[in-house]
Amino acid sequence: MERSTTSWLRTLGIQLSLCFALYIVLNLGQPQKLVYNDNGSPFDLYFISVRGGFRSLQEQTHLLKLMGNVAKAYDLKFVVNISELGEDDPLMQNVTRLSPLLNVPWYTTGGSKHDGFGCFLHQVKLPRGRMLDILSLNTASLQDTVVVGSPSGKRGNLSNWLTRTLKATTSDWRMVVGFHPLVACKENEEEFTAKLINEPLHHIFVKFGVNVYLSQQGCFSYALQDNVAYIGNPGLIKENSRLGSGNGRYRIRTEMTDGFLLHRLGSLEMVTYFVTSAGEIVNKIVVQQRGRQVM
Repeated sequence: MERSTTSWLRTLGIQLSLCFALYIVLNLGQPQKLVYNDNGSPFDLYFISVRGGFRSLQEQTHLLKLMGNVAKAYDLKFVVNISELGEDDPLMQNVTRLSPLLNVPWYTTGGSKHDGFGCFLHQVKLPRGRMLDILSLNTASLQDTVVVGSPSGKRGNLSNWLTRTLKATTSDWRMVVGFHPLVACKENEEEFTAKLINEPLHHIFVKFGVNVYLSQQGCFSYALQDNVAYIGNPGLIKENSRLGSGNGRYRIRTEMTDGFLLHRLGSLEMVTYFVTSAGEIVNKIVVQQRGRQVM
């Protein structure tokens, strides 16, 4: 019992140290190698995902500066840009030549110039001979009215490309990114539960071992369905919260939220932190690699 308590206290101390060190990096802007990395190892890989779109020049500059500080402190490997505009996204176009973010690859959702279909696969080599697959889906095809699975429809083309690509890969981690969220809110009495809005794509994710689907945030920032983690990037959205009143009625409070997600990818888990534009760490998500959980 004493050994278990000591281990728990050590883990808590490491996590608090990481949050404090990240706060220092974000708010003081001093690039540094962090000693504490939340039970991570030197073999872990760090990357950022951010919601693109239109911001004022001041907001863009501030957000890119925060991201640049993290890029230098964590030896960032790449950035995932969640955007409808693809490579024409204003956030990507305003990364100046002085920014450390120019030294890392940017991968974007939306209309990609990689091919006419707007989907692509990029493979990232991980330490110890491991591999991460990043599959970008042009989720605008999901708005097509043609029935899913129809050979002549855009949805059918999307499903066929995803199935064919996943069959051909043997990676350790598989992450699919798209602009549109695939989880919606289902109201049940006085609470909300997650509801999948594209079962065919979800079945493909489950069948071929997709670990994470990363998109803009809908009504959920995180949902786990059949060991597939759906993570929404809450940058640049209006965040709604239900507030109760004495007469049993509810009102909706709307607030603007901006920031980005910092991800640490290890051999057994992916840890995600939401960092606000104020430099605050307000959320943490841990995704275990399927079939390789620590016992």
